[in-house]
Amino acid sequence: MSFKSIVRELREMKDGIGSMSRRGVEGKHWRSRTRSFIAPDVAPSEPIEQGQWANLPPELLLDIIRRVEESETAWPARTVVVFCASVCRSWRDITKEIVKTPEECGRLTFPISLKQPGPRDAPIQCFIKRDRTTSTYRLYFGLTPSESENDKLLLAAKKVRRATSTDFVISLVADDFSRASNTYVGKLRSNFLGTKFTIYDSQPPNDASSQHISRQSRRFNAKQVSPKLPAYNYTVATISYELNVLRTRGPRRMHCVMHSIPVSSIQEGGTAPTPTEFPHCTEEKSPVAPTSKGKEAVVSFSSPNLSTSLVSTPNAAEALVLKNKAPRWHEQLQCWCLNFKGRVTVASVKNFQLVASVDPSVDIPAAELEKVILQFGKIGKDIFTMDYRYPLSAFQAFAICLSSFDTKPACE
Repeated sequence: MSFKSIVRELREMKDGIGSMSRRGVEGKHWRSRTRSFIAPDVAPSEPIEQGQWANLPPELLLDIIRRVEESETAWPARTVVVFCASVCRSWRDITKEIVKTPEECGRLTFPISLKQPGPRDAPIQCFIKRDRTTSTYRLYFGLTPSESENDKLLLAAKKVRRATSTDFVISLVADDFSRASNTYVGKLRSNFLGTKFTIYDSQPPNDASSQHISRQSRRFNAKQVSPKLPAYNYTVATISYELNVLRTRGPRRMHCVMHSIPVSSIQEGGTAPTPTEFPHCTEEKSPVAPTSKGKEAVVSFSSPNLSTSLVSTPNAAEALVLKNKAPRWHEQLQCWCLNFKGRVTVASVKNFQLVASVDPSVDIPAAELEKVILQFGKIGKDIFTMDYRYPLSAFQAFAICLSSFDTKPACE
C-alpha cells in the first residue's frame, strides 16, 4: 500500500472517530469552534475499535508515523499526526517519541506543547481575539485571522472581576472555564489597582520547583477536589507595572519575574524547564492547612512587602527577569515607536516588546539581550498579535499578554 493510501485511510479513520458524538453533526460543529485543534493528552472516553493498523510491526509503524510527521508540518493537515496518537497505545507512544518539542521543531502538536518553551531561532506567531460581550480572550495559531474563521484555537481565557482583584481563568477550550475541569491550565490574578499580576500554573514546571512552592497555594479544600484533577496552583511568574504618578506621556513600563525559568536558560548551553505531560492525578505529598469555607489561600498582592518576599525565595536571585523594550520618540509622527517588523499596525498603549533584563556581571552575549522574547500589539478592533520564543511557553506568553487587557488608570 502506498504512503498516500495510508494517509488517506488515517483521515477516514479520523473522520469516523470525530463523528462519534451524542449531539450529532451540530455538536461536532460547535466543538470545532470552541475547542482546541490540538489533541488532548488523555484517552477518549468512548472506546475506539482497533482495526488492522493496531498490530503493525514496530519498525513499520515507526517508519509510517515518521513519514506522516515529516510531511504534515502545518495546520490543519497536521491533524493527521494528532490522530496517529489516538489510534491505540502503541501508536501513541511512538508518535510522542517522534514528535519533538516546539523548541526543537518550532511546531505545536499536543496540548503539552503549550507548556513547553518556544523555538530559539524564529518566534511562533499567534493572534488573540477579544470578545467584549463575554469578557473572553482566545489565542489562535497563525499570522492573522482567516476569512473562513476556521482558525486553530490554542488557549482561551475568561475575565472574572472580584471585589479586590481580577482573575483571568485560562483553559484549553472556550466553553469550559471551571477550575475543577481537566481543561484548566492556569490563571492570572491582579491586585486591586491592576499594577501587579501573578501567573499560576496548574502544574509545577519541574520537580525541583515544586519543593519551594508555598503550601498555601491550594486551589480548593481537600474535600472538594477529585483525586484525578490538579489540586494546586503554582506561582510561575509575577508581572509589575510601574506607577505613572506624574502622568507623563509614554508607553507602560513593566517587569516580569519568571520564577520558573532560571536566568541560565538564556546562557550558552542553558535549558528551560520543559514538562513532558500533564499530571493525571495529584497525590498528597505534605499536609496542607485547610482554608476557611473552602476558599483559596493566596498571597495578598496589596502587601507592600510583596517584592521583598519574592526576593527572599530560594530561586528568586536566579530567576529570569523580562522588561519592556524602551521605544524611541519619532519627531515626525509625534509618537513612541517600536519596530514590530510589520506585525503591529495600530498604535496602542497595550503594545509592548519584552527583552531579558540581566545584571552586567552575568555572562550573556549582547545579541541575546537584544532578542525580543515576546511581542504583543494591536492590528484591528479587538484583534492583537502575539509572537513568542524561547524560553517562554505559549501559556506563559498568553498570560503576560492578558495582563495588558486589565484596566490600569494608575499606570497611564
